[in-house]
Amino acid sequence: MRPPLLSPKAPKKGLLWDFLTFDKLMTAQLAYLVYWAGLGVICLLGFAALGASVGLALRGEGEALLAIPAIVLCVLVLGVLVLLWRGLCEFYIAVFRIAEDLRVLRRAAERRDGVKVDTSFSL
Repeated sequence: MRPPLLSPKAPKKGLLWDFLTFDKLMTAQLAYLVYWAGLGVICLLGFAALGASVGLALRGEGEALLAIPAIVLCVLVLGVLVLLWRGLCEFYIAVFRIAEDLRVLRRAAERRDGVKVDTSFSL
């Protein structure tokens, strides 16, 4: 028979308590929302710039050929911004996962050495 995941002496804490005390980081849940919201804003602004540049290029007489480089440039800039946003979000997640790993290592060291490490910040 498997041992229970939580010991019976450990009090169960709610989601609000975890949120207020930073005992459990919620980056995994929020990272998807932040990523898709940022991607939506980037795409919205990119397509707005694409439409504006093509509209201005087609508005002038004899300048219709300027619409082609405007389309290519806007698509390239949009692609670069999407890749940069993805990299920034992955860096954000990596930093918080490192912090979670350090928390686990600190707790293991406290149990091994029997010394409580003070992590409070005072300015």
